[in-house]
Amino acid sequence: MKTHNTLPKKIKADSIEVLQARLSDTLDAWSHTKQAHWNVRGPGFIAIHELFDKVADAIAESADAIAERLATLGGSPSGCSRDVAKNTSLKPYPHGIASEKKHVDALCASLSTLATSWREAIDHCDKSGDAVTTDLFTRLTGDLDKYIWLIESHNA
Repeated sequence: MKTHNTLPKKIKADSIEVLQARLSDTLDAWSHTKQAHWNVRGPGFIAIHELFDKVADAIAESADAIAERLATLGGSPSGCSRDVAKNTSLKPYPHGIASEKKHVDALCASLSTLATSWREAIDHCDKSGDAVTTDLFTRLTGDLDKYIWLIESHNA
């Protein structure tokens, strides 16, 4: 899509590719978080159930920010479930688990993979010269690190 964004075309194209890949990861992480939210069981249910919902909302906001940046650069964000499943770098979320501990472990593994992919995006976009996308992923990663800490604290 034509845009009046003044970044050079090469940088825009490079960032669009990175943003789309990270959008797929982010949407997949959102689905993992909702899966945990819906299926967790245990004595601390309400606290962890509500935390998972809060994290899912934050991840959805992150996905929206990534998609909007992608569109700002002239790209066309794809968040359809089939595209996400095909393009995510996250491992599938385990089925058939219910305990708080197992969901905390599984969700932290998924979110840590997401954080790693965002950190790689930071490095890539910084090297290519897209400071705004670098800043976006830096901000999102800081927030995600906090959520991982909040979740993993339930298994301390």
